[in-house]
Amino acid sequence: MRVISSKSKNSESFYISKGFMNDKGVNTSVIVRKLGTLKDLLVEHGPTRDDVLAWAREQARLETEKYKEERQNRMVQITFHADKQIDYAQQIKYRGGYLFLQVIYYRMQLDKVCRKLRDMYKFQYDINAILSDLIYARVLEPASKLSSYSTVSEFLEPPSYELHDVYRALDVLGTECDFIQSEIYKNSHLLGARNDKVLYYDCTNYYFEIEQESGQKKYGKSKEHRPNPIMQMGMFMDGDGIPLAFSLFPGNENEQTSLKPLEEKVLSDFGCQKFIYCSDAGLGSERIRSYNHMGERAFIVTQSIKKLKAEEKEWALNKTGFRRVSDGKPVDISLLPEDDTGLYYKDIPYTPQSIYQRLIITYSPKYARYQRLLRERQVDRAEKMIASGKKAKKERRNPNDPARFIGKMAVTDDGEVARIQQYLDTDKIEDESRYDGLYAVATDLLEDDVNEILKVSEGRWQIEECFRIMKTDFEARPVYLQDETRIKAHFLTCFLALIIYRYLERELNQQYTCEAILDKLRSMDFASVQEQGYMPLYKRDSLTDALHEIAGFHTDYEFITKRQMKTIQKQIIKIMKKYYLKKI
Repeated sequence: MRVISSKSKNSESFYISKGFMNDKGVNTSVIVRKLGTLKDLLVEHGPTRDDVLAWAREQARLETEKYKEERQNRMVQITFHADKQIDYAQQIKYRGGYLFLQVIYYRMQLDKVCRKLRDMYKFQYDINAILSDLIYARVLEPASKLSSYSTVSEFLEPPSYELHDVYRALDVLGTECDFIQSEIYKNSHLLGARNDKVLYYDCTNYYFEIEQESGQKKYGKSKEHRPNPIMQMGMFMDGDGIPLAFSLFPGNENEQTSLKPLEEKVLSDFGCQKFIYCSDAGLGSERIRSYNHMGERAFIVTQSIKKLKAEEKEWALNKTGFRRVSDGKPVDISLLPEDDTGLYYKDIPYTPQSIYQRLIITYSPKYARYQRLLRERQVDRAEKMIASGKKAKKERRNPNDPARFIGKMAVTDDGEVARIQQYLDTDKIEDESRYDGLYAVATDLLEDDVNEILKVSEGRWQIEECFRIMKTDFEARPVYLQDETRIKAHFLTCFLALIIYRYLERELNQQYTCEAILDKLRSMDFASVQEQGYMPLYKRDSLTDALHEIAGFHTDYEFITKRQMKTIQKQIIKIMKKYYLKKI
């Protein structure tokens, strides 16, 4: 480093400058420190300009020594030997993607929830470490509890507990499942206000790798059409796509009976009193609508057009009376151009039983084209089935099965015995085409804007995505556990993993797909280098930059010393404490 000066008409200033070669191979320099003007420096370091210059050069020397020392500290010299074998059983690769999930975990104060459980049960093992590791493993490499223990053994922070402690902890987590859910809801407000003015509800089921029914594991209608005993799950989600609460019920029960117990828990334990209930037609019976018509609650549910009474169905299928959603302009949908992309609606008062409701019919030409294309493909398949001579099965209950377009009739040929002949049922095809592009919603919000009602109804796709993530990405099924308390704990960890993932997705401003986020977290590994530190093995890109920005630390350096990595691990909790103080 050297001293440079800058002269003007009335003064002279001194600086310390450092030269370097930029990334284009050009020599350049940068100002490291401004020392001051000659007039000001003469007072303390004078009396002459030469005295000031001598002092400035000494400062430049000190800055150079400081820079060399800092650079030496940053540089790590490691020697590799081409003829030296690695040690037996030496772990070289470590997983680090969990660090970013850990940030959300501590923001939600799940460690404090675990502390309350410890005080309640007085156990000795670290339930916070067990719960957090189960959640991280569910996201990074979903598997059995035994395999998850092996997975977390590859973390930068190895487990501080034994495998048998995991199964003991499952008993506690399953027993206190409802308590943990209510605590998580309260703590989730630390990450921002919950959009709990709209609550979506849906059900799914999970199959078990067993052959005999037991407890809540019953034979029922499986979403995967598997001949295994199943257990059903009902789940509430808020208007932002963040899961709120879940419950489990036997696989042979009607899913409509699952709503009231869970909603009562949401009303009492969560304090949610005023919200709009939104679900599909299967969970929108008149009894469910009546229940959500009470108090300060309301409902928006999908309505099957085919199940409407004759008068309402005829009105719904009539192509006149529609208005454009965007501006309310009257439109005859039969006159719309083929490539139209608008959305249209009409509504009437609707009272199927005792509740005054509003029936809204929407029409989307784009959706109509999609349905028509699917049906044409199914008709082609039906024609091929007829041509092949294969008989369609008697029981074809799938509504998208092309066999529904195959009719059967008895025919005889000149005295021969009657035989069954298959034919393409054009009447069935024509009848289905009448519903193309149409969608119905029933609500007790009689005066609200149609746009807002439809916007709420369209949000149901997010709860379907939540179930898809749990089943496919987090592999919540099949379930191998037998004890029902531990089964509940298994689904609790899957549920908490989903909440943490959803918040991480929100922190990333919904800019990345689920596949991209999970692939990146699962690839963020580190190589241990001769016990000196770690080298990142992942590819740095905009997603890793965003993850580090959210977390408040960086692991994307060429080399991270062990001390630096331990500092990061300690700082996560310190950063979260500062985060709490800001929120408070």
